[in-house]
Amino acid sequence: MSDRLREKLNILADAAKYDVSCSSSGSNRRNTNKGLGDANGAGICHTYTEDGRCVSLLKILLTNHCIYDCAFCVSRKSNDVKRAAFTVEEVVELTMGFYRRNYIEGLFLSSGIFKNADYTMERLVRIVKKLRLEHRFNGYIHLKTIPGASEELLTEAGLYADRMSINLEMPTEAGLKLLAPDKSHEEVKKPLGFIRGSIERLQDERKVIRSTPKFVPAGQSTQMVIGATPESDMEIMYSADQYYRNFDLKRVYYSGYIPISHDTRMPVIGTQPPLLRENRLYQTDWLMRFYGFDVKELLNPANPHLDVDIDPKLSWALRNLDQFPVDVNTADYRMILRIPGVGVGSANKIVMARKFGRLRSDQLRKLGIAWNRAKHFIRCADSVMQLTEPEAFRIKYEILTESQSKYLKVSQNQLSLFG
Repeated sequence: MSDRLREKLNILADAAKYDVSCSSSGSNRRNTNKGLGDANGAGICHTYTEDGRCVSLLKILLTNHCIYDCAFCVSRKSNDVKRAAFTVEEVVELTMGFYRRNYIEGLFLSSGIFKNADYTMERLVRIVKKLRLEHRFNGYIHLKTIPGASEELLTEAGLYADRMSINLEMPTEAGLKLLAPDKSHEEVKKPLGFIRGSIERLQDERKVIRSTPKFVPAGQSTQMVIGATPESDMEIMYSADQYYRNFDLKRVYYSGYIPISHDTRMPVIGTQPPLLRENRLYQTDWLMRFYGFDVKELLNPANPHLDVDIDPKLSWALRNLDQFPVDVNTADYRMILRIPGVGVGSANKIVMARKFGRLRSDQLRKLGIAWNRAKHFIRCADSVMQLTEPEAFRIKYEILTESQSKYLKVSQNQLSLFG
């Protein structure tokens, strides 16, 4: 690799790290002259498949030149940073070179917008097309959609990419207009709607014509920046719910705002992004997608913000104690899923195990539930205490106290190893 290409890689991989719609392991382990592998290679990140496999991706921008001046973006045109741009051939060369060395299994490719949307999107399409057709590359490709690109280019891109995504940027139109007045959510909705329609159309055709090509087989996703504008958690999750329903998205990613600008429109916060809030939003998202919760149950005008000290499922349970305790030996699967401390896997195990007899507390512990939380909300075969007059404050206090006690005990045991 030439010095110039290495410099471009460092610049454009660093600029790509702010897009979280491709998950990363966060590892910074470096190789030595006598080691094997390198988790710190420039631009290498990690994402996960539905069956739990970790996939390494080359994560880069085609360029960090951009015609827009979004206040929250490190690549905005007014920002004084080093600029670089790959050629189509350079991206192909890097991808194939990294793949042959077993550094990666796929490519995550995004870009700043230079000249116009079609000019940029056409180059992204040329890259994925060249990889697929000329180099017979069958690894995973995640391609970012450029807002405003033509439907013809989107159609061609969808035939070669596994997943496509386009960033919503801010949760609301008002927030977007504040920090990126040249953009709008309508520019995001049009390609999302077009791609969804194309996926559905080709799926219907495949039922009749088996040779119908695959089109974005891994679906679409989007990303919101959290904390740069004053939206409540309710507004954020209502927006996410709308996009899940209207565009059949696979994921919505929530990226805690990282202070990279001195623009007066940006909030004054510490040097760290709001990671705890980001985590609570992901937990809420998970409850909506896998636990059967309606977003209005978790967040509403009476409760527009997520609790900081407890997870959203426990918070909901404490606000709805009239629905507890749940008898794990008779309740349906949907209600068992709503017990704090019971996950999807544990709920399935409970439903299967109770076919062979009534479940006791010791059996529930073995099924992997978080007993310190769940015990306050369930009834099982050997229950002796019932929640006749439950007190939300007392339950919350007991759970937090027990959790802190376990944390301190683990910390002390770890310290004793070095004593």
